[in-house]
Amino acid sequence: MVNYKVELHTGNMLHAGTYNSIYIQLSGTKGESDWTYIKETACQDSVIEHQVACPSSLGLLEFVAIETKPYALLAYINDDWFCSKVVVTTPEGSTRHFPCYNWLSGSERLVYREASGQYDGIRLYEREEELKIRHQAYQWSIYADGLPNIIKADSVSDLPDEVRFSFTKDSEFKFTFLNAMVELNLQGLSTNKEQWKNLEELSHIFNCRKTKVYEYIEKNWKKDEFFGYQFLNGMNPMMINCCTKLPDNFPVTEDMVKASLSEKSLEEEMQDGNIFLVDYKHLQGVTANVINGKQHYLAAPLCLLYMTPEEKLMPIAIQLKQEPSEENPIFLPTDSEYDWLLAKTFVRNADFSEHELNSHLLRTHLLAEVFAVSTLRNLPMVHPIYKLLISHFRYTLQINIMARESLISKTGAITLNASIGGPGMLEFLKKAVAELTYSSLCIPEDITARGMDDIPNFYYRDDGLKLWDIIHRFVQSVIGRYYTSDSDVQKDSELQNWIKDIFFNGFLSNASTGIPNSFSLVTELVKFLTMVIFTVSVQHAAVNNGQFDFGGWMPNFPIALQLPPPTTKGQCTEKTMLQTFPDINTTAKGTATVYLLSKPSSDIVLLGDYKEEHFFEKLPIQKIKDFKQELEVFSAEIKVRNQRLELPYTYLEPQNIETSVAL
Repeated sequence: MVNYKVELHTGNMLHAGTYNSIYIQLSGTKGESDWTYIKETACQDSVIEHQVACPSSLGLLEFVAIETKPYALLAYINDDWFCSKVVVTTPEGSTRHFPCYNWLSGSERLVYREASGQYDGIRLYEREEELKIRHQAYQWSIYADGLPNIIKADSVSDLPDEVRFSFTKDSEFKFTFLNAMVELNLQGLSTNKEQWKNLEELSHIFNCRKTKVYEYIEKNWKKDEFFGYQFLNGMNPMMINCCTKLPDNFPVTEDMVKASLSEKSLEEEMQDGNIFLVDYKHLQGVTANVINGKQHYLAAPLCLLYMTPEEKLMPIAIQLKQEPSEENPIFLPTDSEYDWLLAKTFVRNADFSEHELNSHLLRTHLLAEVFAVSTLRNLPMVHPIYKLLISHFRYTLQINIMARESLISKTGAITLNASIGGPGMLEFLKKAVAELTYSSLCIPEDITARGMDDIPNFYYRDDGLKLWDIIHRFVQSVIGRYYTSDSDVQKDSELQNWIKDIFFNGFLSNASTGIPNSFSLVTELVKFLTMVIFTVSVQHAAVNNGQFDFGGWMPNFPIALQLPPPTTKGQCTEKTMLQTFPDINTTAKGTATVYLLSKPSSDIVLLGDYKEEHFFEKLPIQKIKDFKQELEVFSAEIKVRNQRLELPYTYLEPQNIETSVAL
């Protein structure tokens, strides 16, 4: 008779324990044990130790099977249990690890395989059976023609328990939303369809919740220097490009901008790399929304900027429509105060549309969902890519379903309250998807393609490139443990199915995107995995975390505008500005939305914190420790840098980067 020491670990989230009866069975290359009843109760954040007796050795342990049954006196209660892992010490003294990280309902049986290697001792049949179950649990669905596919789930309740919010996250998210809406309702703002009489009224929204950045923006939003700064280090640092030749549809002349330049001509400044362009061409022809029964408006601006010898990025010309004409004047800093301010306001509203739907929704949320669903469908838990990535999809499926329900559904906040809402959303998104490329998702290539390698004070670039390098080296070191040659990549059918699923369902089989539909080289795999992790963590932090900071003060990031772009100069006044801004209720709902989307929960998991143990081999465990330490060192470097900045750039400090798209 031999004994196996079994440790059953219960998760630390609220309600993770259970009163259900638990049974376990061990399976190895020489047989399997009888089902053994676990007498102890599984409590939250606890470890149960138990002995499983067998007539003889089971050989190399491959699986544990766990079954739960409702306790007789509580049979009417659905008392789920969250098992995080099982650790078995064999009679020979070796330790075998079985990661679970699943909720088990009453009368449910699940099988988990040993985690020390990708293929070692693992029967192909068991891998295929696991994926058959996953294929049923995680199915693709078409959201809209021309957009990435999504998880098939009509509501959050349709998701498997293991990918849903914890009790803590769920409670705090709901409380944040309700608290924000109660505050607005108490002020009578969410139902007030009147226009703003002055900006002093606006200053009282969420007065007690303002951040230091919010207060800075409220004081400086009118300034040209801050307007330019936001293209580098605001919420959407993805639009600005170096301009070496003016577009044909943007006829800026030397005389127009002479007063804004130093001693050189416009042509000379372009050749020196000091002129930059922001072009919102995707908004051309997009249907603008009707809000509060009134037609609202969208512009498709072009904005020219100049990097001064003092290293200040200043706007020098704005055209609000794509086609030049007499009724589409080019606005200049030398125009009247409100002509120029209104032109900048239309640019900021255009940036709202590009940011929320392209940089934020499409390029982080929707792509993260594609990566998550493909991983869950195609890679068994023992696969090294699954182990590497699964923590980076924490809460992603649920937050995306909630976003579709509360933000972009027929009754969603963006749909009802944004100029880009309503039918314009899908029109715009289809244009954005059509120009989505692999290289634009890889920050080293994207920065170079936009000609932004040398522009000073571009902290998104500096921090992003450093983090890309840290992630790339981490991925390379871990993947090298499992893929020692290119042939290892080529013969991994599960890996090839994974990338094919992403190519087909995420990028709609469009080869022009540059997304691979197969992998031949280890270097290709490392680059793609780096992009995935960077997108769902670093890039999402860059475009998400500052939404309330930069968007809470509505004039800096207006959700909607209710007067059309001006067709002449010299007509705009302060009253015109106030009439152009969204109504009070529209403003309030927009502010509440960016507030909700910027507030992390207390159970946040930061980049580098692999709280769920999926790797048990020495090398990847050490590389994870090295990765976390390198991020901590870099965080300290950013803090030192930020001490000298008037407006610190904190969004890519590793201590502010969530490991997944969870908000």
